[in-house]
Amino acid sequence: MLNINIICLGKLKEAYLRDACAEYAKRLGAFCKLNITELTPARVSDSPSDAEIAAALKDEAKRVLACISKGDSVFALCIEGKEISSEDFAKEIEKCALSGESTIDFIIGSSYGLAPEVKQAARRLSMSPMTFPHQLARVMLLEQIYRAFMINGGGKYHK
Repeated sequence: MLNINIICLGKLKEAYLRDACAEYAKRLGAFCKLNITELTPARVSDSPSDAEIAAALKDEAKRVLACISKGDSVFALCIEGKEISSEDFAKEIEKCALSGESTIDFIIGSSYGLAPEVKQAARRLSMSPMTFPHQLARVMLLEQIYRAFMINGGGKYHK
């Protein structure tokens, strides 16, 4: 069974977002082993300097990269990533599974994004040219992973 790890900075604060994630986690249980790792974002001042943000991203990067094992297929969600369709996303997941990669890691950064070293260690994906809260991005990612399994399995969920 494929392992899917979602590594994210920050916890879900709203109950409705936790409920949505729990629903998709339940649905995904039939297709993969899902693990969500919530890391605490680095603290910065109310008006951080560029240097303070860079230091925070570097700290977060160390902790994110420590969650990734050698041989994992890694995707970072970032604004400069490639936008792909749900069908192409399903093909990416299928390609990972068929190539013998048993674990796929998805990384969702903090409100300041991801450090360059995290982006360099991953294939970059963008959900949209629009900006979404990181908490909502987690729900959207889980939905797209579920949709990908349904597409690959010929299910009726994707129309």
